[in-house]
Amino acid sequence: MFELRPYNRKNHMTDYNPFREIDAFEKSFFQNPFGFFGSDPLVEFRTDITDNGDHYLLEADLPGFEKKDINLDINGDLLTIRAERHSEHEETDKKNKYIRCERSYGAYSRQFDITGVDREGIRAKYENGVLKLTLPKQKEELPPARRLEIE
Repeated sequence: MFELRPYNRKNHMTDYNPFREIDAFEKSFFQNPFGFFGSDPLVEFRTDITDNGDHYLLEADLPGFEKKDINLDINGDLLTIRAERHSEHEETDKKNKYIRCERSYGAYSRQFDITGVDREGIRAKYENGVLKLTLPKQKEELPPARRLEIE
């Protein structure tokens, strides 16, 4: 169990970790894009993309975010999802009320290639910590049929 004393950056006992270098080496050695081996889950938020015939469905886990803190930007063929969580403890830290502070704050973003997606038809919905994007596929227009004359 942890000690019950106010959270204070000046308290060096809470910062002491004799295994810090070993932990840093292990994280850098076993780091991979799929987030295994204990990496921070919000470094890259988790997403699922499914092909539903006429559209793709992208579901991104963004628990604890408010809708106003999530931005969706399209630049060319790139869709950028950016979410930012603001720190509320910076103001109250002066009062030394925190006993433990482990929640992470900061900006998180991912980019996706949306080549072949109808940009005008993209719809977004955020509910219960899950961002759902409906990405309709572009309709392939075939050139009109015509008859060729033989020379």
